[in-house]
Amino acid sequence: MTGLALQGRASVAACVALFAFGPAHAAGCLFATQGEGRVAAVIDARSFRLDDGREIRLAGIEPAGTDKAKGAAALAAVIGGRDVTLRGEDDAPDRYGRQTAFVFVAETDVQSELLRRGDALFAADVADKGCAGTLAAAEAEASKAKIGIWSGPAAIKNAESPGDILAGIGRFTVVEGKVLSVRQAGAVTYLNFGRNWTQDFAATISRRMIPAFEAAGLSPKSLENRKIRVRGFVSSRRGPRIEVLRVGQIEVLGEK
Repeated sequence: MTGLALQGRASVAACVALFAFGPAHAAGCLFATQGEGRVAAVIDARSFRLDDGREIRLAGIEPAGTDKAKGAAALAAVIGGRDVTLRGEDDAPDRYGRQTAFVFVAETDVQSELLRRGDALFAADVADKGCAGTLAAAEAEASKAKIGIWSGPAAIKNAESPGDILAGIGRFTVVEGKVLSVRQAGAVTYLNFGRNWTQDFAATISRRMIPAFEAAGLSPKSLENRKIRVRGFVSSRRGPRIEVLRVGQIEVLGEK
């Protein structure tokens, strides 16, 4: 289905959304204005085209679920045919010619709105702490309310089910479980969630990232025997793996 067709199908929902927005939770993501425009077409769950031809990619979030048409329709319901303001620290296009930005409809932060509806996942790749906190809080609202992707068990994968995690290779995934051991091999630290290191799930942290974790009071060894949540892209190196590139990808759930 084309972006224009999706926009047309979602036009009624977009009108409803105009009045359904909750209070703006955007204080943390009010970066410098990098442009404005009217949405001409929604391309997928996190990108759209303006009427002047610019292609915009939403920063700070990842699609929720694997249904691409549903994800695009969710975005169209919020921004379809509307005037938007682009904010960010840099408006340079990526290698595909897309401008990555935080997008606002009037005073509403689109990323936070999608997260609050359970139509997106927080990517944990936002360097600004205030903005990252805003997006994480919006996702937490949807999780608590059990709406969108959070309405069923698919949102979080169980670390004890490596086969289920492997089914999502290449996709952004949230995994939860207890770290059974922390081991270092060469320049990589492994957070092991199972006894079989060649088959079970593990999160990996490169040596260059260790100082950032220690500065945050979260040394890898302190995670042993703790229940944590890890988010990132799943790869397969014998067993399923998520490479941790930022401290924000790990959330500690309670005390030991």
